[in-house]
Amino acid sequence: MLPDALELIIVTPVRELLRETVVEVQLPGADGYLGVLPGAAPLITALGIGELTYHSKSGGAASEPIAIIRGFAEVLPDRVTVLAETAELASEIDVSRAEAALKRAQERMASNSQDLDWDRATAALQRALIRIQVARRQRTAVVAAP
Repeated sequence: MLPDALELIIVTPVRELLRETVVEVQLPGADGYLGVLPGAAPLITALGIGELTYHSKSGGAASEPIAIIRGFAEVLPDRVTVLAETAELASEIDVSRAEAALKRAQERMASNSQDLDWDRATAALQRALIRIQVARRQRTAVVAAP
């Protein structure tokens, strides 16, 4: 018999961010987003930079979005374990700090310096953009709530 829920566990090198029973998870895979439902086939996948969302078993309401910065996910029929380099709840993100990081990354890339490490600069830009997107999405959802 297939399980009717998943245990979602999100950990970083410094803390366990989340442990919750959910009915659906959307993960930012290295090559695109993955949707996971209870009973999914087992797999291990690399994560990229993106937004993780889930629907809680209690009420099925959409979750607070989580910014994920690289890592790995293990998917089992009844559990999803996310081992992220960095993971932040939308409510934890300092938007002004993320905007400053975005500006620095854009300036670095626009400089066309010979010493510029394009991979690091691109990753910094992506990190700042996803943090801003996740934070703004949450704030918009809170304002729009009845």
